[in-house]
Parts: sequence; structure tokens; C-alpha cells
Amino acid sequence: MLGINQLKTVALLGLLSGVIVLAGYYLVGNEQGLILGLIFAAFTSIGSWYYSDRAALASFQAQPLTREQAPDLYDMVAKLSDRAGIPMPKLFIAPSKSPNAFATGRDPNHATIAVTEGILELLSPDELEGVIAHELTHVKNRDTLIQAVAGTLAGAITFLGRILTFGALYGPVGPGNRRGNNPLGLLFLIILAPISATLIQLAISRTREYAADQGSAEITGNPLALVRALEKLQSMGQKVPIHGNPAFSPLLIINPLSADGLRSLFLTHPPTEDRIRRLQELAQQLQQQPQTAAA
Repeated sequence: MLGINQLKTVALLGLLSGVIVLAGYYLVGNEQGLILGLIFAAFTSIGSWYYSDRAALASFQAQPLTREQAPDLYDMVAKLSDRAGIPMPKLFIAPSKSPNAFATGRDPNHATIAVTEGILELLSPDELEGVIAHELTHVKNRDTLIQAVAGTLAGAITFLGRILTFGALYGPVGPGNRRGNNPLGLLFLIILAPISATLIQLAISRTREYAADQGSAEITGNPLALVRALEKLQSMGQKVPIHGNPAFSPLLIINPLSADGLRSLFLTHPPTEDRIRRLQELAQQLQQQPQTAAA
């Protein structure tokens, strides 16, 4: 299951990079744009690798959380990190009553888990364990880096589209070039490229959430605790939305906003009902394992 998700993620990241390269081609108007697109994609990826964690924490105004402030939480994270087989991440707290959590950092050795004040007040210890284990799975699978790169690439594509929009309105994009004034190229960069980049980024996020839910169940051995946590987070999150840069919403354990129909295409997370159903099926499988072994 995880192998399939990883293949999907690699393919989707490749599509994002491909869109940037194609955007560079249309923006410049010749083959030189392909090279510039590759350089731009590499530059944005490296930048997100180093600085995305700081940007995410700053977006939600998260501050370091010391052991003296939350000894029980520190002990919980240390225990779950040991089970997951990764170093204990740094802990931050965001001053928000909206219940949520996220992980960030370029690798397990430079990882951070941030929780809001609201989630600490809302969840029971076993439910909070399910959430922390979910975030630790993101760290273990290096989803934090993947999401950062995907978000930065998608933002870069949107930025290129805005540049081209400005050029199309106030001057020629590439005078004398073969593709500089191609109307299909303009349409692609101004409208289609940003939309497709967003959809690819969100597809990556949804793929990784299923894997993190499964990883949480494996670490805690209690999928139903995460089910109860998701139910509470979904209900309360809609009443008390979290404020921050929307670009980092895929990092959160749950998107408090709901959508139906075509709007569901732009959700950063799978439907909570679907996540709950999968976890309940996993709980049934875990209950049947001892019986199978005894037989």
C-alpha cells in the first residue's frame, strides 16, 4: 500500500516539475525556456527543502514548547517516536483555539510537530496519541519534505502565470520568438497551469494522508482512537477555523472546511468520512488477527 502511494507521489511531483518546465518554454518562447524552467524548478525545490519548516511555523505563529510546559506531551511524543523508530521531533504550540496539528521539517533528524492550544484541550490522551502518531508517520515517510516541495512548485507555477498575465496586458512576452504570443500558451500559463498545479498538489496531499492514518494505527495499535479524534476535529474545526497561510493547509491533520461536488477537487485532504471508514476497516482486521493466529 505504501509503495503504491510513494509511486503516485513521485509521479505527481514529476508532473508539477514538468508543468514548470513547460511554463518556462511558453514564457520565454523558445527552447531556452526549457532550461530556465528546469533551473527554476530546482531552485524552488532546494529553497523549500531548507526554509519550508520556518515558513510553516511562522504562518501559524507557533512557538517552541518546553518540557516544563507540557511534560505529559513530551513523554507521549518520546514514546511514540521510539515506536516509530525515528528521533523525537521538536515540539511547538500554536496560539489557536482551532484544534489541529501538523508536522514539518526536511527529514526525521530536523523535524518539528506543532499542535494548537485547541487540540490539547479537546482530545483525550489516547485520541491525542493517534494524532501525534499520524504526524510522526508523515515525518517517517518524509511527507513533510514532499508537501513543502509540492507547495513551493505549485506556488512557482502560479507566480509564472501572474508574470505572463502582466506581460500579456502591458507588453509582448517574447518579441520575435516562435511561441511568445501563442494564444494557447497564454491560456495555459494564465489559467490552466495554476489550476492543474493546485490539483496535483492536493492529490499528493490526499495520497499521503491515507498512508499517515494507516501508520498511526500501526504505531498505536488503536485505529479507533484516531477515528474519535477525527470526528471531534472535523466537528470543532468547522466551528473554529484556523488562521494561517492557505498554502500550508495540506500540512494540517484535517482541513476544517467541507465541500461537495466540484469543490471537493480542491480539498487538501480526503473526505473525513472516507478516512474514518478505512480506519474502522483496519480496526476490524486487527481484531481478527488473534483469532486467525489461534486457528
